[in-house]
Amino acid sequence: MLTLDKVYHASFVLKNIIRKTDMILAPNINPESEIHLKTENLQVTGSFKVRGAAYKISQLSEEEKARGVIACSAGNHAQGVALAATKNGIKSLICLPDGAPISKVEATRKYGADICLVEGVYDDAYNKALELKEEKGYTFIHPFNDEDVIAGQGTIGLEILDQIPDVDVVIVPIGGGGLISGVAFAIKELNPNVKVYGVQASGAPSMLKSVEDGKIEKLDSVSTIADGIAVKEPGDVTFAMCQKYVDGIVTVSDDEIAAAILALIEQQKLITEGAGAVSVAAAMFNKVDVKGKKVCCLLSGGNIDVTILSRVIKRGLLKSGRTYSLTIELLDKPGQLKGVADIIAKEGGNVISIHHERASEGSDINGCYLRIVLETKNFDHIAQIKKALTDAGFIIKSY
Repeated sequence: MLTLDKVYHASFVLKNIIRKTDMILAPNINPESEIHLKTENLQVTGSFKVRGAAYKISQLSEEEKARGVIACSAGNHAQGVALAATKNGIKSLICLPDGAPISKVEATRKYGADICLVEGVYDDAYNKALELKEEKGYTFIHPFNDEDVIAGQGTIGLEILDQIPDVDVVIVPIGGGGLISGVAFAIKELNPNVKVYGVQASGAPSMLKSVEDGKIEKLDSVSTIADGIAVKEPGDVTFAMCQKYVDGIVTVSDDEIAAAILALIEQQKLITEGAGAVSVAAAMFNKVDVKGKKVCCLLSGGNIDVTILSRVIKRGLLKSGRTYSLTIELLDKPGQLKGVADIIAKEGGNVISIHHERASEGSDINGCYLRIVLETKNFDHIAQIKKALTDAGFIIKSY
């Protein structure tokens, strides 16, 4: 049984391994509420996972340590295990899905672990790790379905209550459920009035489906930019704890996650990975009732691959109305392009790219199409530009 004493013990053990991450006020994430950010993206190894991994390894017997440890991970647990094992002079082998971001794979290697890339997603890496554990006799460090690991993650709950004693709502990402199990347990044991909500990517809602159905469900597949929470099946320990301590679970789309990552970069100068931003996405898009409340969004990690980041920023710009593509049907005569450009300039839009295409099949024989990508302020600004163009007699063909 997980106890509050164990969470406090984990906090004591981890004191010289992890950092107590800052709580930052973020007034513009949702102006209708008071949003604070728990910055575990700035944790040692760039993720909260080091807490659970390091505490679990500290509790191993000398015989278990001597056998070496093995773990499976989408990337962040891998780094936590690698760092904790290396600090304790223990050999570590990590099984990662072959689609894990290169930055996470290389960081894990740098922390001193041996790497085994496995074809598929997290669950495939998990099965491979269990195979190797039986074959070689390693000690297995589960990424979420383990009470010592959960106790380590629960230390974040203690810190949240210390940093915002009068917090109303805490929003936490969910993959396998280890993080929210620990955080919700610690918070509910100390202050049952605080609401704790979980967030999953809409392309990987394994815990949500399980809680809704009242039994553990395994998804056929998962698909999301939030690779850190792309888990097909929750654990039995975390499932039971979510049923008991979590007030509700919601989902956010990849577009909403991208918009949240962009908002954190622009407003807070913080980099998060997809999984790390889902709590902010839930608050931004009112998936959780935050109006008039003091809210803590847990940013679980910041280990995003730079190549993915550039794509995410593009998606985030689209989702938040910061870029817009439109196609205008014109007559192919002098001055048409100038007329469009003048209106866009007058309305404060900025043309990023333009493509002029002469008439295609089905259009007026004297017609042409103008495809424009604009930099805009928001969706109201887009509507304003479109209205000005249509008022001037231009025909907008796509939106």
